[in-house]
Amino acid sequence: MSSQKGNVARSRPQKHQNAFSFKNDKFDKSVQTKKINAKLHDGVCQRCKEILEWRVKYGKYKPLSKPKKCVKCLQKTVKDSYHIMCRPCACELEVCAKCGKKEDIVIPFNKEPEDTENHLCSNHRKSCRRNEESDDLDFEIDFSDTENDNQMD
Repeated sequence: MSSQKGNVARSRPQKHQNAFSFKNDKFDKSVQTKKINAKLHDGVCQRCKEILEWRVKYGKYKPLSKPKKCVKCLQKTVKDSYHIMCRPCACELEVCAKCGKKEDIVIPFNKEPEDTENHLCSNHRKSCRRNEESDDLDFEIDFSDTENDNQMD
């Protein structure tokens, strides 16, 4: 292309075409990369979600090493990279945790996901115990005999 002023129209197509797409975990098989790829971006608007996904896709996403200060409550409670607000403040104000604008939240925050998993596991264990206990108990009551006796009288 010429450096001539106003000469910005390209007359030929791109010289080098990409034969395959970029893979951020092709050579980097670390635990950190796996965590970044598996991260769910919740509590953000559609635009911010796309930005974060682009960062992950092209290996530009850098996780926080220590919590950041929230712009609303001024506590060091922001644990997600590129976010400006902590989860409770963003939920309370119903705004995007990354940009702070009152947009439609694509995936809302889950209320303490570890507790729900533990709760489900404990419920599953309790139901398994009940099934084991019910297998041990054998009630030998035959209701068909009592009905036949009543009909004969």
